[in-house]
Amino acid sequence: MSNKILVVDDAAFMRMMVKEVLTKNGFDVIGEAENGAQAVEKFRELSPDLVIMDITMPELNGIEALKEIRGVNEKAKVIMCSAMGQQAMVIEAIQAGAKDFIVKPFQADRVCEAVKKALV
Repeated sequence: MSNKILVVDDAAFMRMMVKEVLTKNGFDVIGEAENGAQAVEKFRELSPDLVIMDITMPELNGIEALKEIRGVNEKAKVIMCSAMGQQAMVIEAIQAGAKDFIVKPFQADRVCEAVKKALV
């Protein structure tokens, strides 16, 4: 059984890169969203096993979306990603229930490692 993953980032290029890394490594990307509000909507609709989500996005940022997703399903598994130098946001994301944090620009093996760890 392949794990279903939702990829959320306001940059189409980043979504494409994450999706490529995941599919090359045998993961099943079942949906994409470009902001936090869409992420919550897609989470309800698709029930993914894991969400990989950017923090800095329009409409609803990643941390607000994380809190809403965890409100829908408290066992939801979410990995946050964002640019370097956002320590306060990393701490806030982990406190809000994120399973892991990936710093951009990311290495493919780091993404896979985080995904495998979160899906255990």
